[in-house]
Amino acid sequence: MLNVKKILVPLQGTPLTDATLATAYLLSQNYDAHLAVLHIRPDKKDVIPLTGEGLSGTMIEEVMSIAEHEGTKRLKYVRQSFDAFVDENNIKLVNWGTNQVAETGKTASFTPLTGRENEVATYWSRLSDITVVTHPNSGGHISSSEMLHALLFESGRPILIAPKEKPVSVGKRVCIAWNGSAESAAALHAALRWMDTTEKVAILYSDDFAERGGNIQDIENYIKFYGIDVELCKIKGDRSTGESMIAACNDFNADLLCMGAYSHPRWKQIILGGVTSYMLENSSLPVLMNR
Repeated sequence: MLNVKKILVPLQGTPLTDATLATAYLLSQNYDAHLAVLHIRPDKKDVIPLTGEGLSGTMIEEVMSIAEHEGTKRLKYVRQSFDAFVDENNIKLVNWGTNQVAETGKTASFTPLTGRENEVATYWSRLSDITVVTHPNSGGHISSSEMLHALLFESGRPILIAPKEKPVSVGKRVCIAWNGSAESAAALHAALRWMDTTEKVAILYSDDFAERGGNIQDIENYIKFYGIDVELCKIKGDRSTGESMIAACNDFNADLLCMGAYSHPRWKQIILGGVTSYMLENSSLPVLMNR
């Protein structure tokens, strides 16, 4: 399996920051992977279009001043959370973009950047092994869902959505949602690089997979090439797929769910809902997504 060297953690300053850092740290432990923590502040010139037309110069300046104050407050909160996290876990702080990040052992860096959040996060995600993002439900504060969607659709890299609460472990008992799609295959192969210490894997599949001619034994046999114990779990059809997946994860005592994201066009997901949206809103464990 491939080694893991760099985990990107873009933080926005929501109340779920600590859970995100804890998730990334647990993920990194088996590899001594570097945690590259980012905080992205919007550029002042990008705030102006958001103020709307018809506002006076004074009102625009006031809005920009409020935005600047809020940005400073979020940066301070993220930095304090990061410093406490580094101290608590005895992680060595290194500089971004230097040869120091190649050092062995537990390392982390904190970098405040300015720009359009989705673009900056997506750029650095492409240069990372995996990106850990905050759960989209941030209790009424700024939501990470817009950035999450940008990362899923544009980064080309696996994205791990942290749970709302700090997990005890990540990747010991893994559920993989499988329907034979390209998206589920991408999630499967992204997950395999994290399975050096996985104890057991459950493959979640539904009745319609077999009805379409798929053979669930094929994926079981493939994963066994990696020496991993595999369990097959057919999802019951008496409730929605999302509900059934969460119930199966709970029954398996999973600490990681791997699944493809948005197998259907996103506009259809927005109008009709969908498994991806349901899992983002309701899952209580880390979810690794790819597409």
